[in-house]
Amino acid sequence: MRIISVNVNGIRAAARRGAVAWLRSADPDVLCLQEVRASDAELGKVLSEAGWAHWSVAHTEGSAKGRAGVAVVSRDPHRGVTIGLAGGAFADAGRWVEAELETDSGPVTIASTYVHTGEAGTARQEEKYSFLDAMTQRLARASRSGERMVVTGDLNIAHREVDLKNWKGNLRKSGFLEGERAHLDAWLDEGGWVDVVRRAAGAGPGPYTWWSWRGKAFDNDSGWRIDYQLASATLAPTVTAAWVGRAPTYAARWSDHAPVVVDYDV
Repeated sequence: MRIISVNVNGIRAAARRGAVAWLRSADPDVLCLQEVRASDAELGKVLSEAGWAHWSVAHTEGSAKGRAGVAVVSRDPHRGVTIGLAGGAFADAGRWVEAELETDSGPVTIASTYVHTGEAGTARQEEKYSFLDAMTQRLARASRSGERMVVTGDLNIAHREVDLKNWKGNLRKSGFLEGERAHLDAWLDEGGWVDVVRRAAGAGPGPYTWWSWRGKAFDNDSGWRIDYQLASATLAPTVTAAWVGRAPTYAARWSDHAPVVVDYDV
């Protein structure tokens, strides 16, 4: 099962720039999308143009039109869909959706999430921490039950110094704050979750997944690794390959993020 996760930065804009051709050539079984920024009908139109009109779609656009929006789109039908986190938290934010799929070896839960960009010392940052706390509860529940689960998406956090080019200049900025990185520490070190791209890529630096549209950030590979696929301890052993689909040139980019591609032998 090939899962491709990507922040499309607006599905309609990404489609105009060439996303559909790239994604079709990558031959996914599951697409996890973030910042869809579209209605169900608009997303459905793009999927239809890609030849995936018959695929199963779990999508939440959230209450703020034109912002956020996450989706899990799969070749096989969904056994169940959940929008939002524990107790219905953030159900109207367009930032968390999960779908359960049946595989040859049993069920797998796939979540697509978009953690918003914070701002140190503001209410927006506190909201980001609240979202991360709610994620911690969900991941802990999956770990306790032995659930086979993968959490994909744009977490807007670079975990280690090797995960962003200019780490010294960002120590006090949202995206590389100690409190944000501590959540990833807890999930990976205590919860048994596996950052499968880091495991596949080795010590780093990179591979980065986001570069500013401005200046020479992409050409100089001055980026951040903020997009992930985190596999539960029960699912991680099934990973056979993991990589980042960085565009060959600036002109070939169809989002400011690169897709994260992982193959699972399930």
